[in-house]
Amino acid sequence: MPSAYQVPFLEAIKIRRSILSLAKESPISDDRIVLLVNHAIKYAPSPFHVQSCRAIVLFGQEHEKLWDFAMQRTKEAVPPHVFANYEGKIKGFRDACGTVLFFEDSSAVKKLPPPLQDRMAKNPDCKLPWSEHSNGMNQFIAWTALATEGLGCNLQHYNPSISKDVTETWNVPGTWSLRAQLVFGKPTGPPRGGVDKEFAPLEGRIRVYGK
Repeated sequence: MPSAYQVPFLEAIKIRRSILSLAKESPISDDRIVLLVNHAIKYAPSPFHVQSCRAIVLFGQEHEKLWDFAMQRTKEAVPPHVFANYEGKIKGFRDACGTVLFFEDSSAVKKLPPPLQDRMAKNPDCKLPWSEHSNGMNQFIAWTALATEGLGCNLQHYNPSISKDVTETWNVPGTWSLRAQLVFGKPTGPPRGGVDKEFAPLEGRIRVYGK
């Protein structure tokens, strides 16, 4: 299996797919997984270099505990006939190898120089979208890096229903807001949409002027 540091960028983008069928195994070590997540958090761009994305990596029983919370909160929130549609999916996430939790830290903006704080304060409509864009890039980089080294991944959003459980269980600072859960493990099935994924025609999706 090639290293994430060696796979060409455009090829890595193609490798990254949503895979729901995952085993509680990994082709790489836990330390290697953490290294790749560290790389994503360190180098992903952010507005004004605010670096507000935070992550927690869960393995083993800690990972299982997360999805036990998701199972319980979902069961409490929806009727039994609806929960039946979620139960198998959540069990599948629990049966994977681990999860990366992604957060946004609202305190990060307070560390910016005063002129930049003023600029963001005067532009509240852009503050949140910019932050979310950056968090999404962190998720994308980590997901792509893990995929290039043989892991299957899928991205979930069981927040805010599990947010309180996460905060209390893993001593998460109050300024951290849960954004997404990246589940990973050894692939045991094809990616969502099949191996040969169909794409909408680019005509009408991209415009070029001045060429």
